[in-house]
Amino acid sequence: MSNPVLRASLCGLVAALASFDSARAHEIVGNRFFPATLAIDDPGVNDELAFPTISAFRTGADPSARELNISGEFAKRITDDFAISFAPTWTHISLPGGPNMNGASGFQNLETGLKYRVFKNAEHEFVASLGLDVEWGGSGAEGVGAESIASYTPAIFFGKGFGDLPDGMRWARPFAITGQIGYAFPSSRTSASFDPDTGLTDIETNPNVLVWGGSLQYSMPYLKSAVIDLGLPDFVNHLIPIVEFSMETPVAHTLTSGTLSTGTINPGVIWVGEKFQVGIEAVIPVNRESGKNIGVIGQLHLYLDDIFPNSIGRPLLASAASAARPTLGK
Repeated sequence: MSNPVLRASLCGLVAALASFDSARAHEIVGNRFFPATLAIDDPGVNDELAFPTISAFRTGADPSARELNISGEFAKRITDDFAISFAPTWTHISLPGGPNMNGASGFQNLETGLKYRVFKNAEHEFVASLGLDVEWGGSGAEGVGAESIASYTPAIFFGKGFGDLPDGMRWARPFAITGQIGYAFPSSRTSASFDPDTGLTDIETNPNVLVWGGSLQYSMPYLKSAVIDLGLPDFVNHLIPIVEFSMETPVAHTLTSGTLSTGTINPGVIWVGEKFQVGIEAVIPVNRESGKNIGVIGQLHLYLDDIFPNSIGRPLLASAASAARPTLGK
């Protein structure tokens, strides 16, 4: 990368960018509705369109740069349990005091995904899926940190609701957790870049990275429909307070990257409707290398399988009618 300040500002944000690039799927298991999460992927396999997802935060460089990401994702089911997705992201970076006061703008590398639901248990509100995400190297702009090499991330995703708790713990039944564990590896172990300040070519090692994260959520729709109706306002009965965390840890080929984990903690809330949801979360860096100060991320997510159930919201190879979404607030 030609600008060393910009390169330094981006190095600490790999985890954040990976999680902000796309909004993710929702899932229904028994009475449990798992919403689309903003910071991590979840086990959902659905037809959906997430646009826009907007995040704004400060990088971890010194001096810190301001970064704005606007992204979208389109996911399409091939069968009831298998889906593909496409997720572009546009980035603008403002560099305080840099030679280009307007900063740099451009698209990140295109990301695509495959996901297959492997297990679903309605009684215990448990679901698990396998996935593969691919970042297509060289498809984005170098000026905003898009790498020339590809990256492949096989992963496991799961969700568990607590509706099966005993009567003595009925108050906790609206809780649910989701999680992901992936292993990202690059298409090349090393990358070469020319440093105009020294006139030398820098060789960097591209690490293999453990991608991990989770969420804790409390479903007000579940509380009313499956536990107790407290007579709360309808708006409140559509809310799902949530806390997410998204992390990356280099675990192999770490000669130039080190092994420090980076990531964010994201407390926020999601409002769930019949055909769409809106979410907003704070973005709190876990350490100095992950960013500076608190950022924000917001998302509009459309359920195409509910909006267009007989056309583009239906699996291409549908074998049976899909499960109906639990009626919210009733």
